[in-house]
Amino acid sequence: MKKQLLIVLFLVITVLVNLALMPNVSRPVFERKQKLSEYNFFTGKLADLQPAPSVIPYDINSVLFSNYAEKMRFIKLPNGSKANYTSAGALDFPKGTVIIKNFYYEHDFRKPGEGRRIIETRLLVHEENGWTAYPYVWNDEQTEGFYDVAGDVKKISYINASGKRIKIDYIIPNKNQCKGCHIRGGNMQPIGPTAAQLNREYVYATGKQNQLSYWQQQGLLNGLPAIQTITKFPAMDDLSQSLDARARAYLDVNCGTCHHPLGPANTSGLFLHYSQGASIELGIMKSPVAAGRGAGKNSFDIVPGKPHKSILSFRMQTNDPGIAMPELGREQIHKEGVKLIKEWIEKMESVGP
Repeated sequence: MKKQLLIVLFLVITVLVNLALMPNVSRPVFERKQKLSEYNFFTGKLADLQPAPSVIPYDINSVLFSNYAEKMRFIKLPNGSKANYTSAGALDFPKGTVIIKNFYYEHDFRKPGEGRRIIETRLLVHEENGWTAYPYVWNDEQTEGFYDVAGDVKKISYINASGKRIKIDYIIPNKNQCKGCHIRGGNMQPIGPTAAQLNREYVYATGKQNQLSYWQQQGLLNGLPAIQTITKFPAMDDLSQSLDARARAYLDVNCGTCHHPLGPANTSGLFLHYSQGASIELGIMKSPVAAGRGAGKNSFDIVPGKPHKSILSFRMQTNDPGIAMPELGREQIHKEGVKLIKEWIEKMESVGP
């Protein structure tokens, strides 16, 4: 009997030792699903995009132009975790964070909320080894989004705010193309949820509140300074803000992700992020490095007082794929954006004849 007990004890100890020596194989912070509905980000009918209690809706001040598509944004942090405040770049989100962006068109932009078509949902996930993009394409029945790395082209028809019927081929980027904008210093990173972009009010079920304050109140954000000390990007159509601030915020969002010292277009020497000073790096009387046809008959990126001689506005007001900027996500010309930037250049102190 004693011998049998010793054998059992030996076996138990052996098992415990082997378990202790096994590598720590933990469950991944994110498991990719084939269907968007399988994440349970939303409750009820999927196309209603009603967030689950753990999913937080948010909005930003200055938006990226995406062929006039509207967007609904959400974020989900792992249970019990918090983001850390940062004054520059996106907030420091914990591993397991999922940023959710839905692209859609109103059937009639004169009647918002009376019917829409969701085209795609993009997830940006903070995994163990960094951020990864997971694109989902919605079916025509508007019942589901399916994981699709290859991208797609959807024929879209809608009535714009002026009452005109618009028909376009909407290009959904493939998974690798996400890196074209989200690369910073060689690593994938979020772009939109910065303090300057989130510093605005949002109407929650409990009432209107500053988003950053709300996140702090909900235990989702550490290190938030006084709200009045935080930079706030202006919306491009907020006429209470200066023309310079509105134009610079617009350029930061639509151009500055690439045209940044750490962005994929850093070799151009043209930097359009919000904090860039008014200098040659901003494009003022700067000759392009290698614009090719993109320069047209113009010699400088920005000629103060002369938008018609500026490469920057020239490339914004064409949809020729060999000339147009930004390169991705813009098949239509953003007329309001072009008007803003041309006015900004026009108001600069003129140089030369």
